[in-house]
Amino acid sequence: MFAHLMPVVVAAFPILVVVAAVNDFLWMRISNALSAALFVAGLAALALAAPGWETFGAHLGTAALVLVVGFAIFATGQMAGGDVKFATAVALWLGWGDMFEYVLLFSLWGGGLTLLTLAADHWLSPIPALKVGYLGGFGGHRTVPYGIAMTAAALQIFPHTAWFAVFLAG
Repeated sequence: MFAHLMPVVVAAFPILVVVAAVNDFLWMRISNALSAALFVAGLAALALAAPGWETFGAHLGTAALVLVVGFAIFATGQMAGGDVKFATAVALWLGWGDMFEYVLLFSLWGGGLTLLTLAADHWLSPIPALKVGYLGGFGGHRTVPYGIAMTAAALQIFPHTAWFAVFLAG
C-alpha cells in the first residue's frame, strides 16, 4: 500500500547525512531537528519495510546502545552532544550488522579528518581568510567536526545495505 513511499523515505538518509556534514563543517553544529528528522525517517523506513519485531527491535537496540556509549563519551568531553544524537540516528538506520564497519570507518575518517585539519590549520595560518567553516575558529577551540567523518562512513556503508537496493529500485 505504501510501497511507493519507500524510495522517498530511504532517500532521506543520504540527503540528511550530507546536510549534517555541511552544517558541521560550516558551523560546528548538527541541529537536534536534523538528527530527529533522520531518526524519524529511519523509523518510517523500518515501519514501511515491515521487517518484523525482532529486526525492528534490533535497530532500536543498536541506536540505544550508540546513545548510551555516545553519552559516556560526551560526558568525558571527547564528543559533542549533536554528534552523539546524529550517530544515534545513523545507528538506527544501519542496525547491529553494520555497526562494526561503521565504527571502524568512522574512526579512520575521523583520524584522517583530524590530521587534515591540523595540516590545514598550519598551512593556512599565513592566510587566515582562507580558513572557512570550522577552520576559521580552529585555533581557538581545537575541535574537529566529527559529523563529517560520521557522514563519510555512513555514505561508504550505505551502498552495501538493503536500504540502497530500495533506493535504486525507486
